[in-house]
Amino acid sequence: MDVAQAIRNRCSCRNYQDKPVEQDKLLAVLEAARQAPSAKNLQDWRFVVVTDRERKKQLAQAANNQTFLENAGAILIACSVSDHVMRCGQAVGPIDVAIALEHMCLQATELGLSTCWIGSFYPDRVRPIVGIPENVVIVELLALGYAADTPKEHRREPLERIVSFDRWQF
Repeated sequence: MDVAQAIRNRCSCRNYQDKPVEQDKLLAVLEAARQAPSAKNLQDWRFVVVTDRERKKQLAQAANNQTFLENAGAILIACSVSDHVMRCGQAVGPIDVAIALEHMCLQATELGLSTCWIGSFYPDRVRPIVGIPENVVIVELLALGYAADTPKEHRREPLERIVSFDRWQF
């Protein structure tokens, strides 16, 4: 599968088989994150991989009771340890983490795995489950595993609706 095909095939999965992700596939997904670019090459991301059934259940509860997370092979807690802010005013950490997460999603897709970004969670409820310190920003959770069903095709806006050239024309 080439990158363009992985981009087209990637989708958010909310129904997983209760099946572990093989260690070699998990490590390949994590390696994809490690290879992601980051501002000033800070590599300011940290990932906690949760495969323990009880902890996955607790994380599902901390994520607004999204119970589908319990069956995912793993839940990755994506964090930033940077407080660097770019000249444009944007915090570097969440952007770097997002780039790394999408690298993971594309690698997972190539390996026959499915993912789902989870932004709806309570950081203060996630922290004690895995011992994340207060000074670390929890950016996202990422469900990773084998889809239990075939994903539906997802609609995308045409380029003409989302892109203009040389000036804002929307």
